[in-house]
Amino acid sequence: MNTSTLEVKVSRKWADVPGICGFELTTADGASLPPFSAGSHIDVHFPVGLVRQYSLCNNPIESNRYQIAVLRDAEGRGGSKAIHDLIHEGDTIKISAPKNNFPLAHDASHHLFLAGGIGITPILCMAERLSAVDENFEMHYCGRSRERMAFVQRIGSSEFGHRVKLHFDDGDSEQVFNIARTLEQAPPDSHLYVCGPRGFMDAVLAEARKQGWTEDRLHYEFFGGVVEQAAGDKTFQVKLLSSGVTVDVAPGCTVVQALAEKGVELLTSCEQGVCGTCLTRVLEGTPDHRDSYLTDEEKAAGDQFLPCCSRSKTSVLVLDL
Repeated sequence: MNTSTLEVKVSRKWADVPGICGFELTTADGASLPPFSAGSHIDVHFPVGLVRQYSLCNNPIESNRYQIAVLRDAEGRGGSKAIHDLIHEGDTIKISAPKNNFPLAHDASHHLFLAGGIGITPILCMAERLSAVDENFEMHYCGRSRERMAFVQRIGSSEFGHRVKLHFDDGDSEQVFNIARTLEQAPPDSHLYVCGPRGFMDAVLAEARKQGWTEDRLHYEFFGGVVEQAAGDKTFQVKLLSSGVTVDVAPGCTVVQALAEKGVELLTSCEQGVCGTCLTRVLEGTPDHRDSYLTDEEKAAGDQFLPCCSRSKTSVLVLDL
């Protein structure tokens, strides 16, 4: 089996709650799939040419299937609408082997999981894993209403259900999620894992840093990035090492777009600085990082950047292309 691109069958598709579809992916002959660890995601290739990333949400000990859940986002860039409308039970689709940019820190003495909305998917997989190996954790799962929160029944019937607290925006004030109190009450040296809408994650991470949580104890994964544009953006140039070709990148245009206009195609996926697919080595110049993928240390090193969203602080960037 080619582990770079896998052909799988959609053996089951179901509506978990309004607006969220679950998909179970298996091989056509029921053979084992490549193993994955908690926090992993796969790239899903759509018939319309899109590629999007979705977290695996089933137990990592299962070798015969992958499960994902997708929120239909009317304001999105087409991926969620494509998988809801174009992918049907019984279809054969192409996916990548699992990748993990959001791993568990198994050496931690305690794990605190905070999930917002569809951000439950990687968190659920992590909870399954830690429950199986009897590690200490607690989970808080937040949503607008109980009726729109996926996997509530699965969590309630699980062995770790007693470790999970559900929070609804439309519920009683006593059960509404309190970020500051939850972080303050966590055992010393806990590791924090957060996934969900950007605003939710930004608020959680800001409060954790305010309370003195160190960066090595903060683990997070963005489902979608916000590509920053600044009023002061100026035109800069990228130079390709292999050919010497130099391309202007104007304000409002990305490096990927500028190169494509000159016939240079880069492999991209999310186009928002989240997935790392287009990560490119920088040989000269100083990148202006605007992604959610690289760590602060990697950004400070300045030897790589994501051309789908990042720009340049210097007039020229020389790229290893």
